[in-house]
Amino acid sequence: MDVVITNQNDASISVLLGNADETFQSSIDYVVVNYPISVTSDDFTGDSKMDLLVANYDDNTVILMFGINGQFSANFDVIAVGLKPTYIVSGDFNQDGNIDWAVTNSGDNAVGVALGLGFGFFGKQLIYSVGSNPVAMTCQDFNSDGQLDLIVVNYGNNSIGVLLGNTDGTFQSQMAYNVGISPNSIVAADFNNDTWLDLALTLSNESSVGVLFNDGNGVFQGLVKYTVGSSPSSVKANYYSKSGNIDLAVVNSGENTWCILSNLGNGTFQSNIFYVTGMNPVSLVSADFNNDGLPDVFEINHADNNGYLMLCNGDGTCRARIPHRLQMEATWMAAGDFNTDGMLDLALTNPNNESITLIFGNEHATFQSDITYNISFSSNFLATHDLNNDKKLDLVVVNNKNNSVSVLLGNGDGTFQKARTFKTGSRPTSVVVDDFNNDNKPDLAVSNLGAGNISILIGYGNGTFRSQRMFGCGANPYFVISNDLNHDNIRDLVVANEGENTISILFGSGNATFQAQIKYSVGRKPTYVLSGDFNNDNNMDIAVVNQLSNDMFLMLGNENAKFLEQIQYATDNTPGPAVAYDPNQDGKLDIALLSEVSNKLDVLMNQCE
Repeated sequence: MDVVITNQNDASISVLLGNADETFQSSIDYVVVNYPISVTSDDFTGDSKMDLLVANYDDNTVILMFGINGQFSANFDVIAVGLKPTYIVSGDFNQDGNIDWAVTNSGDNAVGVALGLGFGFFGKQLIYSVGSNPVAMTCQDFNSDGQLDLIVVNYGNNSIGVLLGNTDGTFQSQMAYNVGISPNSIVAADFNNDTWLDLALTLSNESSVGVLFNDGNGVFQGLVKYTVGSSPSSVKANYYSKSGNIDLAVVNSGENTWCILSNLGNGTFQSNIFYVTGMNPVSLVSADFNNDGLPDVFEINHADNNGYLMLCNGDGTCRARIPHRLQMEATWMAAGDFNTDGMLDLALTNPNNESITLIFGNEHATFQSDITYNISFSSNFLATHDLNNDKKLDLVVVNNKNNSVSVLLGNGDGTFQKARTFKTGSRPTSVVVDDFNNDNKPDLAVSNLGAGNISILIGYGNGTFRSQRMFGCGANPYFVISNDLNHDNIRDLVVANEGENTISILFGSGNATFQAQIKYSVGRKPTYVLSGDFNNDNNMDIAVVNQLSNDMFLMLGNENAKFLEQIQYATDNTPGPAVAYDPNQDGKLDIALLSEVSNKLDVLMNQCE
């Protein structure tokens, strides 16, 4: 995952290219024009590379920066727009295959629309009058005519403007609706289960959220307000409870919290539940940390050097958040009983310090102080397993910069023997431990981001492994898991290929070799995959987390291990690590996933019959 930052005071943007160990390379700065305030990415040139469109508030321009393998050309196109541009959206407004864009111009109370001509060229802008000081916008089909429409948030006169789209990429004059004091963000979803997209928007100076209902023709009515926290600044819609109804999550910038408004099914919402994470959560595990028979959640926050244990109630809610201070900036985590005392412990990777951290668990869901082990390599992922059949948990650590994995055999008292290293392919990013040749000895499968393949290391059963054998998959494989997908009692592989927006399935042959991959297209930049029987039909299913499209694909498997039915679920911004577990003990697998940018933990409750 890469990051683009607007630097308003020095008239530049910074591009931080992500490394596979969840760190970033040094920023690449690009001087733009004056006071860049908003940026969006899309393929504006049709070359399958992401470009940037930056709005410059003080200079009354947007600039198009052409993507070149994660960097951007020094030369860029400057496009004049209206006064004080604030927000950009993009889409194919006239369905000609070229990306178009729209920008809110807060200084002249208008929206400018430019239709794409292909190759990064655009037609003359069309100007549409809206309300006072437009600050946000959403682009979807609100009247089910197959055309994208625009809805603009007008902060200055406390209204929204609905601009319905025509087939030629033009828009009708706005229909204005009064909403409340200082609206500043908006989201669209079907809140009352009538198949029409409704609206929810934050009203920052009222500390509330307003909900409007769509009659199916793009006409909105019935404004209802719900009190939230101080100065709400962002609202998202998703399935945050097990009701099967779309709920709301609201960020309250005035008090550093976020809350959930639970949907009762008819578009009304009940009292909000507040949860807080730290800054930049990057990993989570689910396990029973307090031995009450209920799975809990532990998440770590990279920017804050801390973690939080959230104790679950068994109904999909959490009752406590217990902090734990970390000494290092951790990026990945695994849970297990490393000192054989019956309590769950944690192992974490610290890529910036070439070390791993052990945190031993006590009774009543508390933890001891950190213990750090130097491993001499920058690690970004680890797994735990008994590799030498001594009933003691060992560690397998992925060394991204050294193209290897390290094995640390456990002594059973929380200490480990000296690491032994085994070569992999280029830039390994994840590992799964399983028995791929049915000899009852654990083997390793490693995803090699830089090589575009999977390394298989066959285990001898004593914690050592044969030299790797490689099997092809898609471009930039980031994450690999194993399961028996086709009911033949042989372990198969599922790989997330972030470089080409696919997953690869490699069916095992039973001798640690694999058949040629089968690919399925998914969302943009798939980075994590899960498997399990999510619809209780006794067939394995696959869940794929897509970071750039901000969604999760649930791929339902049939008895022939084909995954033809895909269900898309919207997530918060930049979804990250995820786990499948059953927090409410209803016999159905639920999914918890982190948002690395929004500092939130979302739980998607399974609603299958």
